[in-house]
Amino acid sequence: MSSLTAHGRGARERPPFPSERIAELLAEPDSVPADAPAEPSAGYLDLLGRRAGPSPTLAQRVMQSTFLPRIYERVWRPVGFNIAKGWPFGPDTAEEHALARDWLGLGQPGDAGPAATVLDVACGPGNVTRALAAGVAEGGLVVGLDASRTMLEEAVARPTPAPGRAAIGYVRGNAVDLPFRDGCFDAVCCFGALYLFDDPWAALDAMVRVLKPGGRLVILTSRRPDLPLSRAGGELVRAVVGMRMFGDREITRALIDRGLTGVRQRRYPLMQMVGARLDGPATG
Repeated sequence: MSSLTAHGRGARERPPFPSERIAELLAEPDSVPADAPAEPSAGYLDLLGRRAGPSPTLAQRVMQSTFLPRIYERVWRPVGFNIAKGWPFGPDTAEEHALARDWLGLGQPGDAGPAATVLDVACGPGNVTRALAAGVAEGGLVVGLDASRTMLEEAVARPTPAPGRAAIGYVRGNAVDLPFRDGCFDAVCCFGALYLFDDPWAALDAMVRVLKPGGRLVILTSRRPDLPLSRAGGELVRAVVGMRMFGDREITRALIDRGLTGVRQRRYPLMQMVGARLDGPATG
C-alpha cells in the first residue's frame, strides 16, 4: 500500500496511510476481501468489501445514509447528545472528549501524552477518533473502525491532527467481531454506538479481547432512567427504532463480569459514560 493523496471534496493532501502498522494489528493480515481495492485509495482499509450483512434496523439505516455523516459532527451529535446528557447542565462535547482522554489514560491537547495504540469502535465520521489522537504522542496510533462507507468517507475528509501527534488510520470492519488480534490496544472506546448493535454483549467481548493487560475501556451509551414505565418505553424504542436503552447497572455489571476493575460511571438523563481497566500489568 502506498502513500495516499486526497481526492474529491476538499481535495487536499492526505498524510500517508499507516498500512503496515494497522496490518500488524490484524488477526488475519491477509483478510482483505478480493473485491476490496488493493490500496486504500478512499483513505481507509476496507475489510468488508461488498459482503452483505444482516438487514439493518431503522437506526442503523440512518447511520449508513449519505446525508447524516455530513451533519453528524456539527448538528446531529452536539444537539442530540448534549440534550441526552442534560444540556445545559451536562457536559458539552469538548468536556466529554476531555473526560474520555482522562479515563483512557491519554494526555490532553498541549500535553505530551503517551505514544499509545488506541481503538475507536464505531467511529462514525471520526470526531472522537481525532479527539483521542489529540492526547496521543507522536509514535502512537489511533484506529477508527466503522462499517459505514459514508461515515468513513466523511472521516477521511476531515482535517488530521497537528504535527507531533499520533497517526490516524481508518478501517471498514465489523464492530461486533473486531478484526484485530488479542491484546494489541492500550485503550479502546465506543461512543454513541453500543445501543445500535444487534449483540452489544458480543461487541463488549471483542473490545475486552483486543485490550492489552492494564488497558482501559470507555463507553458512552444510552441510559434508561429509573422511572415508572421506563422499561416498557425502552422496549418500544428498541422494537420500533432498533436502539437499546441500557439500565444503570447493565454495562457496569457486564464489565465486571468480563474481568475489568476500577469501574466508574457518570450518569446523565438519557446517557451514561462507563470506564474500566483490564486486570494485569500495563505494557509499554
